[in-house]
Amino acid sequence: MEAFLHQVTAGLATGGIYASLALALVMIYQATHLVNFAQGEMAMFSTYIAWSLINAGLPYWLAFLLTVGISFVLGVFIERIVIRPVENAPVLAVVTVFIALLVILNSVTGWIYTYTIKSFPSPFPQGMALGRFMSPHELGAIGVTLVVLAALYAFFRFTPLGLAMRAAAQNPVSSRLVGIRVGWMLALGWGLAAAVGAVAGMMVAPIVYLDPNMMGGILLYAFAAALVGGIDSPMGAVIGGFVVGVLENVLGAFVIGNELKLSVALVLIIGVLLVRPSGFFGKVHVTRV
Repeated sequence: MEAFLHQVTAGLATGGIYASLALALVMIYQATHLVNFAQGEMAMFSTYIAWSLINAGLPYWLAFLLTVGISFVLGVFIERIVIRPVENAPVLAVVTVFIALLVILNSVTGWIYTYTIKSFPSPFPQGMALGRFMSPHELGAIGVTLVVLAALYAFFRFTPLGLAMRAAAQNPVSSRLVGIRVGWMLALGWGLAAAVGAVAGMMVAPIVYLDPNMMGGILLYAFAAALVGGIDSPMGAVIGGFVVGVLENVLGAFVIGNELKLSVALVLIIGVLLVRPSGFFGKVHVTRV
């Protein structure tokens, strides 16, 4: 029973990280109706920025905040310079741009920092452990994730800018008619998605170590979480992240072994697409022909 509880609590910790990245995927999907395959690499690049700032002597939390800010600016820059010119291009062209962005970020990071695995510090002291079931970093990662998710919910629910961004993503034509600058709202959405992804990267780096390929499997789990909850449902993506995290740990420890844990995400993706493509909390879109 203790081993089971440990796997569940550890799954909640990693699930929070998947939830953050899944939320970033959903934010981009709501704006473009496409999956940003480079979201994981953007988070990885941001984590390397944090690593550089910490190694330069900055305190962890100052480096954390600076990285979130830099990532936001980077996300806006990518949307304005890379995505905006192809926003009306065919879907295949936009997907190609996303894949190219993934490869470029991975290669540039490897060129700058090399592909040597590096350790990334955790800011949470050892005394924070919750009994025998959660490590200090797992408990802290859950706390940081919940704070970020609560802040995003308050922003989109209660602020005029957040409401304008939601309107621009859901109905660009009507938003333009009432004076909302849809282009800039989408750019801010990219910035927020990049910032949330940076938080996920900094929380997962102490667990998986830091290297240019560290987000490959994480992005797959996050994609599974977004599909389980609903690719157009922010709340569903968050719930899906925790569900995928727990399933991954429990099944990996007691059923299929750690070597096949990644297959959990693949099975979930295929199962959801076959049984309920809209996810458990997503909207079912009906088109009359």
